[in-house]
Amino acid sequence: MTLTGQIAVFLGATVLAVPLFRRLRLSSILAYLAAGVAIGPFGLAVIDDIEGVMHLAEFGVVLLLFVIGLELQPSRLRALRRSIFGLGVLQVASTTVVLTFIAHLLGLPMNAAFVTGFALSLSSTPLVLQLLAERHELNTKHGRPAFAILLFQDIAVMPMLAVLPMLGATGATQSLGATLLGTAKGLGVLALLVFGGRYVLRPLLRFVAETKVSEVFTAAALLVVIGTALLVNAVGMSMALGAFVAGLLLAESEYRHELEADIEPFKGLLLGLFFISVGMTTNISLLLERPLLIASLVVGLLAIKAFLLWGLARLGGIPSRHASPLAVSLAQGGEFGFVLFALAVSYGIMEQPLAQMLVIVVTISMAMTPLVIKLHAAFIEPMYNKSEPQRDFDTIDDPNSRVLIAGFGRVGQVVARVLRMRHISFTALESSVAQVDFVRRFGNKVYYGDPSRLELLQAAGAGRAEIFVLAMDDIEASVRTAELIQKHFPHLKVFARARNRQHAIRLMDLGVRYFMRETYYSSLDMAQNTLEALGLSRTEALESIRRFDAHDRKLLEQQRQAGDDEQKLIQSSQQAARELEGLFEEDVRGSESNGAEREKTQATA
Repeated sequence: MTLTGQIAVFLGATVLAVPLFRRLRLSSILAYLAAGVAIGPFGLAVIDDIEGVMHLAEFGVVLLLFVIGLELQPSRLRALRRSIFGLGVLQVASTTVVLTFIAHLLGLPMNAAFVTGFALSLSSTPLVLQLLAERHELNTKHGRPAFAILLFQDIAVMPMLAVLPMLGATGATQSLGATLLGTAKGLGVLALLVFGGRYVLRPLLRFVAETKVSEVFTAAALLVVIGTALLVNAVGMSMALGAFVAGLLLAESEYRHELEADIEPFKGLLLGLFFISVGMTTNISLLLERPLLIASLVVGLLAIKAFLLWGLARLGGIPSRHASPLAVSLAQGGEFGFVLFALAVSYGIMEQPLAQMLVIVVTISMAMTPLVIKLHAAFIEPMYNKSEPQRDFDTIDDPNSRVLIAGFGRVGQVVARVLRMRHISFTALESSVAQVDFVRRFGNKVYYGDPSRLELLQAAGAGRAEIFVLAMDDIEASVRTAELIQKHFPHLKVFARARNRQHAIRLMDLGVRYFMRETYYSSLDMAQNTLEALGLSRTEALESIRRFDAHDRKLLEQQRQAGDDEQKLIQSSQQAARELEGLFEEDVRGSESNGAEREKTQATA
């Protein structure tokens, strides 16, 4: 197959696999691996030149390591230094030792066992961060240490890349003098990179940036990455190590963000190609031939890593209810394992069949992680909630405020600040213990309690208050609270925060007259400024926004009356769009006729 044909196959496999896996909420890395299995020699055999593909795909790893180096700013490392170089070091070291010992007991040579243990100690950075972000857990007591451990794992790969050539078959037989000479060459090249990064790279990038030609700067960025990678590779070290050092040297430069933006498209495509090539080398028949062995290895890997992570987290003072999700999140293998296994085969450290089996084990462990996290949330986390004593709701010492605020997040805090500025008394209720403890550190007076509980509202003085600000983030809790207010405290004027149109319709059904959709008014403000920037007068822009707002309110009422009838919703939206377009066309015709009339009057005058 021609090169053009191969490129078409790779792009087609990517376009088909990645959207499908993302729709299933699975990592794109798994999509690339599956695409590689499908088109490789163990699948449909569309492409069989694996070696040529791997050679090109290595630059994806090189670019990835350069971007990681750019992101490791010294200030960022200093902020997380305790977690990174405490918990991170202990996790990688202990897991590597345990897994190396087990692998050696199972019959692997020590060098192969060590590489296996280290590679399996790593977790999947993009997979874990994506899952934590989706669950809004990046800033939790288990999300922050998870990020720090992942950061150290990325750093720990660098020394391993330097050590791998020495562990290979050729490295084991060379003389002590040759080893020392190779080490000296490596250190000399690294010193040259440090010197060049400070006194050559930055002036070079400044010179190129002054041309103000974006494609030339992109070419310079690629030249920096590839040049440093080839220079380090020339003395027997990994190209990825050289790219990482170059990124690290430029992490504090003024061109960091521009370099990252220019490299990102190439990194994404080539890294995807690397994972496809790994999938192409995966002998899927092994899974069919030895399913029990592979299943045992996957379960063993998840169990051992989770147990060690949980123990280290507890030793580090992390409570058990937070140590448990931390352990589950990081128990899988990671994408750097694929890199290390491929390099270990090329250096003669391990045989191809072993690397293929380990790739399958890591892939399955990554695929199982979302399911394991969901099972943990469904069955384990409720046990912690039952076993740990629940904090009692706060006693409200001043139940005579004119305003009650339910929910003290982004919206509730802004309302409270304005009321405080005007010296208007208010009582703020928040159902999240963590949020209450956090905002109190900044001098805010807020009470812990569930605003959807009648007895708490009574204790807060809802019977005497005038205004109820419903600023809760949770839609279901917001609706429950609104229903309770309308039933037991009908005198209260409710101003509600609506997350979206559906939330607003549910509030309208309960009789809430004053509600503000979360991003609606900021969007109208942005639209008004856009119209003015396009040349409309402020009066014209405001009139356009006023008409749109009135029309949208009418549409919202029609959608409320349509209820869950999807056909009626579609019809009302289409009809509203036509009516709104007609209104603005009338405005345009009216302004044109008025302008023509003015010109005629001026001509006759």
